[in-house]
Amino acid sequence: MIDVTQQINAVRREVGKRVLEAGEARIVTVSQTYEADVEDVWDACTDPERISRWFLPVSGDLRLNGRYQLQGNASGRIERCDPPASFSATWEYGGNVSWIEVRLTSASGGGTRFELEHTAHVDDEQWAQFGPGVVGIGWDLGLMGLATHLSSGQAVDPQESAAWTASDQGRQFMSLSSRQWCDASIAAGTDGAEARAAADRTTAAYTATP
Repeated sequence: MIDVTQQINAVRREVGKRVLEAGEARIVTVSQTYEADVEDVWDACTDPERISRWFLPVSGDLRLNGRYQLQGNASGRIERCDPPASFSATWEYGGNVSWIEVRLTSASGGGTRFELEHTAHVDDEQWAQFGPGVVGIGWDLGLMGLATHLSSGQAVDPQESAAWTASDQGRQFMSLSSRQWCDASIAAGTDGAEARAAADRTTAAYTATP
């Protein structure tokens, strides 16, 4: 069983902005150090069979300029690939296009530091309503899946994962993640009251019972 508090505390979260050709974009960054070498983490993040064991089933052509499709989720194009250090791709979902970049480095104390940066154009109204947690909680769940896979070598069962997410422990995890993203938003300059209100709405959206 996952130690919720330990996993939440193992992840570093940052919120920022960047100006692109199409205008200002929001950035959320998550990172965690895993007790595995860079090559193993790279393989877990780029081999279709292994991706499906901790994230989602994926199809397509997983090489430079190839397109991928995550089952029931995003699709996109692989724009850059520098094994085993980094890759970047578009993240196309719900009619919107954003960008992800994954970077792997050897950690000073051993293991591998995994860092994922997600850049998206988000209108101010939507950002004010939900803040970074609406995307960040999903990435937190992904990093937890990767941690479980790398530590045990086992696949994450989709049905068990869905049941866990709906459980009290799963809702606790998402609530704590939302709180951490709220803190990251405040650290990036968002008004505290506004950040907490957005986090409350995001937490409610993720933890509502059917």
